[in-house]
Amino acid sequence: MKKQCMLKPLIQISHAPITSFASRRRALSSSSSSSFALKNVTKSNFESALNDLRGLVRDADFVAVDLEMTGVTSAPWRDSFDFDRYDIRYLKVKDSAEKFAVVQFGICPFRWDSHKKSFLAHPHNFYIFPRQEIPGSNQSCEFLCQTASLDFLAKYQFDFNVCIREGVSYLSRSQEEEALERISSTFMDESSDSVYGLREDAEFPLVRMADVLFAERMKNTIREWHASLLSKGSSSSEIKQMSTDPNQRFQMVFFKTRPALALSGFTSRQLRVIKSVTKKHFKDLAYVRVAGEATSPQQLIVYTDSNDDKDLLMKEVKEDLRKEAEIKVKSAVGFRHVIDLLSSERKLIVGHNCFLDMAHIYSKFIGTLPLTAEDYVSSIQKYFPCIIDTKILLNANGVFQQRVNKSSTSLSRAFVSICPQIALGVKTSGLADRPCVEVEVQVDEKRSLNWNSGAKHEAGYDAFMTGCIFAQACNHLGIDFTLHVLAGGLPKETKLQNYINRLYLSWVSGDIIDLSTGKCTTDTSASSNLKSRYQEISFPSIVLLWGLTSKLKAREIKACIVKVFGPNSISSVYHLDESAVFIQFSKPELVSKFLEIKETLSRNSDPISVLHPLSDMLNANCTHAANYDVYHQICSSPISKKLFADQAEAVGIKHKTASSRAEGKKKGNQVNRVFDEVVDDMMSSSYGYSETDRSADSFYIDEALASK
Repeated sequence: MKKQCMLKPLIQISHAPITSFASRRRALSSSSSSSFALKNVTKSNFESALNDLRGLVRDADFVAVDLEMTGVTSAPWRDSFDFDRYDIRYLKVKDSAEKFAVVQFGICPFRWDSHKKSFLAHPHNFYIFPRQEIPGSNQSCEFLCQTASLDFLAKYQFDFNVCIREGVSYLSRSQEEEALERISSTFMDESSDSVYGLREDAEFPLVRMADVLFAERMKNTIREWHASLLSKGSSSSEIKQMSTDPNQRFQMVFFKTRPALALSGFTSRQLRVIKSVTKKHFKDLAYVRVAGEATSPQQLIVYTDSNDDKDLLMKEVKEDLRKEAEIKVKSAVGFRHVIDLLSSERKLIVGHNCFLDMAHIYSKFIGTLPLTAEDYVSSIQKYFPCIIDTKILLNANGVFQQRVNKSSTSLSRAFVSICPQIALGVKTSGLADRPCVEVEVQVDEKRSLNWNSGAKHEAGYDAFMTGCIFAQACNHLGIDFTLHVLAGGLPKETKLQNYINRLYLSWVSGDIIDLSTGKCTTDTSASSNLKSRYQEISFPSIVLLWGLTSKLKAREIKACIVKVFGPNSISSVYHLDESAVFIQFSKPELVSKFLEIKETLSRNSDPISVLHPLSDMLNANCTHAANYDVYHQICSSPISKKLFADQAEAVGIKHKTASSRAEGKKKGNQVNRVFDEVVDDMMSSSYGYSETDRSADSFYIDEALASK
């Protein structure tokens, strides 16, 4: 059973001591290969790593990416099912990308060296964490975790301490735009002037004796400084001596060529008293707040020559504060600079089973995911015009299918099968008598042709494995790397056109979405095993039934229905979870009949209804039925309850049928006719049937993660 927890338990777990990166990677490689850690990037070395990465990405022929997340599915029923339509699959991917966090981002630029006839790879492993960097913003800092996912990461020595304490934060493009718009509207609004000390508020009431005494003392101090400024006979040294107290609470400074007193060491109440005294007794002095060297703002009393000079000062201060706020927003962009780099360079992006990865990239660094797959496809192409899924390459080629077990095309297994010379240090002649492509690795000043860090399921190393598989696949397709470098890049290579921008929506059914056209097709080779398990899936023939009072098995549900509709009326019964099932009828028209019976049994408690064969299963108040479109509506909700029945109730769907909305005014004689029809079918047929049963626990998180 999949479980999720919020961020707080994750932080508590992360305090356990974890082995350092260097110690856990020593001696992982054989003597025939070089082992050194890939480049780990945190906030302490992010700026320098980003500067280096700019040149590496600019010179790269392609860039491989991989992500590590805190979970995959927010509820068991949000897993990928055989009976999910392509638009449903997108909604489930969307839900996953919006609810879970990316904690590690692997980037590995690959550049072809025409002289050495090999690739040079630069694996980078970025730790990222969605820290709130802008005070007062609505930047979301909450995400779900699955305990199985955390256990999976810990199994491969993921350092939670480094991630949370040193991970690079980020803002998406939409978050940055919203923050800048908020700043612009704030400083255009005159009511915000008082917040920044730019507008003179009503006089602060001195209701306490302490306030009265403090105000009098401050008035004398400020008057002394003010008089020294206006005294023609006083030198600058005398002014400084008179205006600086022993405790350094007042310090003489110049602000924008104007003499000023910098205030420090006062409470917020005392500062309000000082501001009130300044406004009431000194017309040529202005009290302002400006950005200080530290995080807290600096309070100043500034001398002005005239009212016009005072107005000019306020405008200058306001503009400085606006620029300071914008600088803070720009500095909070963080890791998104890497995404902007990949997008601006328009490089070929290579991933492995990467539709979810790309959805995370869009959600975390671009903006809110579109509501439909069609809108998402058109939008993602603006930022990443060329993407290749290596899983598509492996399944589309007969030679690769022979080398890689069709049922286990996980990244690590594919890497060992396709690139054994890199993964295991084993010399091989390659695929189909083609020599293997050599890949040299460079991390800072270290280089090796036989590199293997052994850090499987670490995003940077997984990105490296993905790039190596792609390079070997291109080599097998007969692509001349030297020639394409001169011709303008791999995306223009004709032998890759059948693979570019084609990504698996789900490996379960082999649905492939074309990012160039938005069309979704089925990979028949990938879904051959599906055809042997199910007849052709017809979505108009599917009924969704939820809120079952007991854990009924598929054969029990089917046996109950065929008593009414006949033995050949049901194609399959498929469990979403313990509370809901899909029922696929042999004909679409049986769906409306079933829903009409459900509607009637829910309304009536007469003897005929009570004795009906479906009464025990459908007449309960908690049992509901609907057509497939309602399933789409439920999946599109941001809510994620553990049980599907609870989800439907939370979304506000209790009972919908195909007939109750359109034909709710029809009388009981129509229902009787339906009863007569199904009874006739029942009397003319036998009760033999075949069943399809599925346990809600048949999908495991390890399988989903390992497929990466």
